[in-house]
Amino acid sequence: VNLTSKSGFLLMGFSDDHKLQVLHALLFLVIYLLALTGNLLIITIITLDHRLHSPMYYFLKHLSLLDLCFISVTVPQSIANSLMDSGYISLGQCILQVFFFIALASSEVAILTVMSYDRYVAICQPLQYETIMNPSACRRAVIAVWMAGALSGLMHTTVNFSIPLCGERVIHQFFCDVPQMLKLACSYEFMNEIAVAAFTTSTAFICLISIVLSYIRIFSMVLRIPSVEGRTKVFSTCLPHLFVVTFFLSAAGFEFLRPPSDSPSAVDLMFSIFYTVIPPTLNPVIYSLRNEAMKAALKKVLSKDEFSQRKMYFKAMFKL
Repeated sequence: VNLTSKSGFLLMGFSDDHKLQVLHALLFLVIYLLALTGNLLIITIITLDHRLHSPMYYFLKHLSLLDLCFISVTVPQSIANSLMDSGYISLGQCILQVFFFIALASSEVAILTVMSYDRYVAICQPLQYETIMNPSACRRAVIAVWMAGALSGLMHTTVNFSIPLCGERVIHQFFCDVPQMLKLACSYEFMNEIAVAAFTTSTAFICLISIVLSYIRIFSMVLRIPSVEGRTKVFSTCLPHLFVVTFFLSAAGFEFLRPPSDSPSAVDLMFSIFYTVIPPTLNPVIYSLRNEAMKAALKKVLSKDEFSQRKMYFKAMFKL
């Protein structure tokens, strides 16, 4: 692609071979459809089943919504580029991609922190749980999560796209990745972006410390529970969340804290997949498989009787 007369960027992606590009597009399409199906299913189940109208599932619904949006920021564009054998992305598309990617990733870290606090209160302060995690507090927490993400995205986007570019507009990634874009900046012109990145990293580190402290208290409390059944029930709600947090933050931390390589390898691309594509796809599976209430609600929603009741309900609604 000739970028001399265009203001966009060239995304190098995974391969120059068109057959491999088509294979990559098909693989990404399958993963994307799985992620959409899984997350939409969780949102639907939690919305329809009144037994799941509790703070834990309210936050899980918003995590699924974030995951659904997060994977939609990068994967569809990558699929389209591979099928059209073109890595070109316009400046406007790149700006939007950076904003939504950073905003949603930041919101994801924030919601995972809120979810760990919710589990801490539920297990360590059960008598005060309903008072502390009341519907109003949960709504305010979710609003704060989305606003914090939007602010983080706005800061990174504003600073990142105000930096003069001196190198070729070639990004060695399948999306507009901020660390890769900083390689295109003129020398000593990206100090503001480093300052913003340091602030965001510090905030993420505070979130991580909060999550770790919450789980230290949770596990110390769980070990005091005399019955094996009681411990198993607590672990079934906590372990999936802990796995999701560890996987997402470790992969994202590795990608953003290391200096960008001049010649990115397949390993670099794989790590970017680990925090952009895999978590939104695996989260619904992890939360559903380890959670008895979610599995029971899924069976109920998919049962013929429930489907017939919903069908009759919607028919009655449309008649009105």
